[in-house]
This record gives sequence, C-alpha cells and structure tokens, in this order.
Amino acid sequence: MKQNYKVKPAKMPLHKLIKKHWMLFLMLLPAVIYVVIFSYVPMTGIVLAFKKYNYNGGIYFSPWSGLSNFKALMISGKLWSVTRNTILYNIVFISLGVVLEMGSAILLNEIRNKYFKKVSQSFMFLPYFISWVVAGAIVYNIFSYERGVANNVISALGGSRFDLYNTPAAWPFVLIFLKMWKQTGYGSVVYLAAITSMDQEMFEAASLDGANAWQKIRYLTIPSLVPTMMTLVLLAIGNIFRGDFGLFYQTVKSSALLEPVTDVIDTYVFRLLISTGDIGVSAAAGLYQSVLCFITIMCANALVKKANPDYALYGSVK
Repeated sequence: MKQNYKVKPAKMPLHKLIKKHWMLFLMLLPAVIYVVIFSYVPMTGIVLAFKKYNYNGGIYFSPWSGLSNFKALMISGKLWSVTRNTILYNIVFISLGVVLEMGSAILLNEIRNKYFKKVSQSFMFLPYFISWVVAGAIVYNIFSYERGVANNVISALGGSRFDLYNTPAAWPFVLIFLKMWKQTGYGSVVYLAAITSMDQEMFEAASLDGANAWQKIRYLTIPSLVPTMMTLVLLAIGNIFRGDFGLFYQTVKSSALLEPVTDVIDTYVFRLLISTGDIGVSAAAGLYQSVLCFITIMCANALVKKANPDYALYGSVK
C-alpha cells in the first residue's frame, strides 16, 4: 500500500534570512524602531500601578505600594458602574456602527451620478473633522435650557422648555447619536474601498441571470464584505473597555447629575487624577482597563478562529 508523506519545507535560519532579504529588513527597520520607542518602551511605566508615586523618586524609584492602588479603586465604589457603562456604550457603538457604515457604503456605491456621489460622501465624511469640543458646543447651543435654539423654538410655539442637562435618561440616546453622526462617514470609507475592489464580473454575471439590485447586494456584496466587517469588529472589540474621552467629557462636561449614565473608565480616571493627584491609582485604573481589553480581544479572536480561521486577526503558524 502506497503512503503519501507531506514533506515540510526546511526553515531558513534567521541570519541567512536576514542576509538574503537584507534590503527588506532595512526598509522595515524605521517602523520597528518607531514601534519600540513609542509603544513598548512606555509600557515600562506600568510599574506606577504598584507604587506610591512621588516626584523625587520618579517612575522607577518611587516606593512600592503593592496592590494598595487597586484596593483604592475597588473601595471607591464606582469601578463597576463605569466599567458597565463603557462596555454597554461600546457594544451599541460597534453594533450600530457596522450596520450604518456598511449600509452607507452600499448606498453610496449604488449611486450612479458621480457628482452627487462625491458630494454625498463629502458631507458624510465632514463630521469626522469636527472636534468633540466643537460638537459639545453645538449640542449646548441647541439644547441649553435658557439660550438653546431648540428651547427657544419650543417656547415660541407655546410649549414648555426641555432641560436636557438635567435629564440623565436622555443622554444615552444623545451620545449614541453623536457617535454615529461623527464616525459613520469615516467608517464607511473602508467598506466602500472593499466594495470597489470586488470582482465586477460576478455582478455582471448576476445581471445576466436576471438578478436585481437588492439581490446582488444581498447575495454578493454583503457576503463579500463579511471578512472586512469581522476584521473591523475584532479591532473594535480590542478597545471595548476604552471610552471615547472627547465624546463623554466634552459633551457632558462635569455634571455630577449625569455621571451615573455618562461616566466611563476614561473620564473616571481623568477626574480621579485631577481631584486627588494620585498618579498611582490612576495608573492602576489604566492597567485594569488595558488588561480587560487584552483578555477580551484574545477571547474574541479565539472564538472567531474556532468558527472560521480565515476571519481571525492572528493564529498559530503551522
């Protein structure tokens, strides 16, 4: 009985690989140096989470405090609420973002008038360049109780004014709307690029078979966008414990009444540092946030790799 054996290719030693492709490694060197200096070297500051920081000792020579910084976080009573808010907001941002960004890209691709298409894309992309400081000022000038445009119109029509900044229940909807308004145009660019790179022959074949526009979107465009969607979702999940600081701070400001529904880990750490000046506790909160993000992306990638290895961000090299 004849047996077939797979012969594994011999691995080239690293020094020979570098010698053979030295020009490619030389081109890669600036990027590696940049990442090491600005991404890996600052990670040594993680020791602040375990120290009682003082300015004389600095980051590396301040006295050790063990887990006391984490204990201070736990007994503050706000860690769970801000973590919950961060997760829930990001779940909504990711879910709605996928639908709106992919839908916007598909709709833009279906526009046949190139001038109208360019104008529409420009208007959708414009909010991305507006800073959260300006967006917060716009929201305030529209919904301010005394001078807001919306309240002045309501009052002129004989209605009663609406105090948005004293209505916590309304703010989740406001924040979700602002986030989608700002990111949809920018996020749709990636999907639109993926659509334009698709093989047009399959769309032509579908047209010859009598498929209408909706059928081509449903059976060709959307399935072809799934790999792009999975990659973007996994990257977003990696930051699911990180809130958009500009959104949650610049639009809400420092309203204690709104904190239960608008406070996220990033704003909590910022206020903690400003109010107490305790860098060690703030560093502990940052480490807590980073560890949760790491665990989340590892678990999400493992689940995706188990379901479909082609959609995973990374995997074991065979």
